[in-house]
Amino acid sequence: MTHAMLKGSNVPLKATAVRAVLRWAPGQGAPDVDASALLLGPDGRVRSDEDFVFYNQPRHPSGAVRLLGKKRETEGLTDTIRADLAAVEPGVGQILLVASADDVPFDRVRALCVLLYDASVADGEPLAYFDIKPETGAETALICGELYRRGEGWKFRALGEGYSNGLKGLANDFGISVDESETPPAATGQVPATASVPAPATASVPAPPEVSAPLPPEQPVPREPTYGYPPEPATQPAYGYPQPAARPAYGYPQPGTAVVPAPAYGYPPTAAPAPDPDFELPPQGPQFIGR
Repeated sequence: MTHAMLKGSNVPLKATAVRAVLRWAPGQGAPDVDASALLLGPDGRVRSDEDFVFYNQPRHPSGAVRLLGKKRETEGLTDTIRADLAAVEPGVGQILLVASADDVPFDRVRALCVLLYDASVADGEPLAYFDIKPETGAETALICGELYRRGEGWKFRALGEGYSNGLKGLANDFGISVDESETPPAATGQVPATASVPAPATASVPAPPEVSAPLPPEQPVPREPTYGYPPEPATQPAYGYPQPAARPAYGYPQPGTAVVPAPAYGYPPTAAPAPDPDFELPPQGPQFIGR
């Protein structure tokens, strides 16, 4: 028989081990919900941080309380906690069953409920069912219910109490110490005291290249003379100095040079006769025409 629970109501448990299944409806924009448990001592607070069972610490050191993980079922998404009540240490009087939504308000979570099963029965009906309604909708963490000792046995109470400061605020209220120094250095801009700062790297300077002895000045390479003509100078004369004479055209003397007739073969050259100053041309004209 399943007990439909109202807020604040309780039901005795005969089972020695139970599964508390947190269930919600998936949907666009719906946040992911996480289940967790806090084991409280007689003073209503945890004995140490090990009494906090959540996604980063999914198993209590005693093994009595542990997370079984999330599933997708036909009715919705689930996250489950198992509690072996017979194995819970005598110093623990309450086990809080908590839901958190990673700082997202629960007014965006639809059809949130908790179902309590006998862990020894595989496919049995739930022992209790509690439909959770947040009071304001701004809650980001909820105590869905609690397992608590009553004499020699255990009971389950439906609670639905909310916290607007998330799982961290809820855990602080029950004695969990949250280490603020866990903030990564990149977010705070500070370097932890234990962190060793590496020495700045020294820039490596390459060794200078080996310098060889200077080479002697380059000597001009004489050009091969053109056939029949004197060789040209190896380098162009500097500006302001006379340029070398142009090469004469082939077969013609250079201007300003006396023409010396070629000597007859085997005879010495003869000098050109000087012109006669008294030489006159014979008379010419029309009087001589027609004679």
